[in-house]
Amino acid sequence: MGALTISTWSLVIGLLVYIFGGWCPNTWKGFTKAAFADILPVVKLSISSGFMICLEIWYNSIIILAAGYMKNATTAISAFSICHNILAWEFMLSVGFLGAACVRVANELGRGNAKAAKFSIKIILSTSIVIGVGFWVLCLIFGEEIAHFLTSDEEVAETVSSLAVLLAFSILLNSVQPVLTGVAVGAGVQSMVAFVNLGSYYIIGLPAGILLGYVVHLEVQGLWMGLLSGVVVQTLVLSYIIWRTDWDEQVNKASERLKRWFLKSEKDAIESSTLA
Repeated sequence: MGALTISTWSLVIGLLVYIFGGWCPNTWKGFTKAAFADILPVVKLSISSGFMICLEIWYNSIIILAAGYMKNATTAISAFSICHNILAWEFMLSVGFLGAACVRVANELGRGNAKAAKFSIKIILSTSIVIGVGFWVLCLIFGEEIAHFLTSDEEVAETVSSLAVLLAFSILLNSVQPVLTGVAVGAGVQSMVAFVNLGSYYIIGLPAGILLGYVVHLEVQGLWMGLLSGVVVQTLVLSYIIWRTDWDEQVNKASERLKRWFLKSEKDAIESSTLA
């Protein structure tokens, strides 16, 4: 936990130094009253984004907590943690694609180019899926070897091996779901994604995991099936939303936001007043 805290704060401090140190001259020009103009919509988007991320983090944490009530809780939590860490390592790549999708889609919508936005989605999603398929195959082939590489406890290794197939499909979904989330964030529909996460994770995934794990007695495999079912539902819903999205309409909405939030520089304002 200490290492995580240090690394997280190092990232925050590094970004602050980078932004306020003069390396972003076209983005950061100092504090002005204009920073508070139309701040409520920005706060709303920020809260929606935070809620969206928290729902996902809490979901995984609750599933791990539920594993602690299994008959052999130590083995269950150990195996679950190993698989979850493997998934998290692969997810680091997916986070990059999430950021790329978010920025690229937002930029293209801001430029008023709906066709380029759709093309960007296809390219980023295709690239991410290709990489995900590669890791999926590796996990299917070397699932048992990975378990023994990460633990010397034979019982834990066997449990991890039993989760290898489910882990492989989780990794495959990891190559799709973050990209779709990034596209949705780039389009400014974080609130919708938050509700999708709430429904897919807490109404479907979590109850399914508890049911399969404790009622059907599938133990750790049941919990992971529930976790996977929530991600499957989320991915399907986001896919449908993005497929049905009218990107020309999104361009118009982005244009309206730019007109409302765009602030002219002092030089441009003086020139406009002079011409007037």
